[in-house]
Amino acid sequence: MPDKRPDGMTLRYWEKIEFSVLAAGVFIAGCLWGFFEMAEVARQTPVRGLDAEILLAFREAGRPDVALGPPWLVEAVRDITALGSVSVLVLVTAAAIFYLLLIRRGREALMILVAVGGGQIVSSLLKIGIDRPRPDLVSHLVQVQTLSFPSGHAMMSAVTYLTLGVMIAGIAPGKVTKAYVLFMAVLITLMVGVSRLYLGVHWPSDVLAGWFAGFAWVMLYWLVLRRFARRPEAPSL
Repeated sequence: MPDKRPDGMTLRYWEKIEFSVLAAGVFIAGCLWGFFEMAEVARQTPVRGLDAEILLAFREAGRPDVALGPPWLVEAVRDITALGSVSVLVLVTAAAIFYLLLIRRGREALMILVAVGGGQIVSSLLKIGIDRPRPDLVSHLVQVQTLSFPSGHAMMSAVTYLTLGVMIAGIAPGKVTKAYVLFMAVLITLMVGVSRLYLGVHWPSDVLAGWFAGFAWVMLYWLVLRRFARRPEAPSL
């Protein structure tokens, strides 16, 4: 019988492909699939199904202008949603970049700038491409001017906080500390996205699409970071 065992070159090739990299590729593919599924939902007119039901679930029955909960909750959710605003994300990103420059980690500072800046450009282009108006099913509890799909707050929160989370986790001591940093980054991202639904300024499919796009973008960033990492203390998971 012919020898079907892989030759030495093939073995060396597969040994270089880490399971984590393969998992990242599958994760990115899943996020892209989810994004395109949400894009199909966004093109439906009129809006129907879960998009409308979930949005109404945040309002009192028969009163689409009144959010669930006491008045202080509305103010608290507005504070949470501000964590995904352009001004706050720019401030957080700039602070991180300047810190890295002060400790002479210019390459990492540049990668954060590219990751967050590139994510913002992609988010803006996606909004123009889909051209979906804001929800009119419920009242808006904050002022909005841009298009609805995808949620820029959801996407850019994922891009910014997870990018910084991946970098901090790479230099944090111990697995528990790394897990905590990533958990907090994900938690803030999820809270910002849900706040957009509570405030009535996005459809659920907008927020899901923003999360899908943001998580895929950060995973691509992580793959690039692994590819060009040269020092032992370089960010890694």
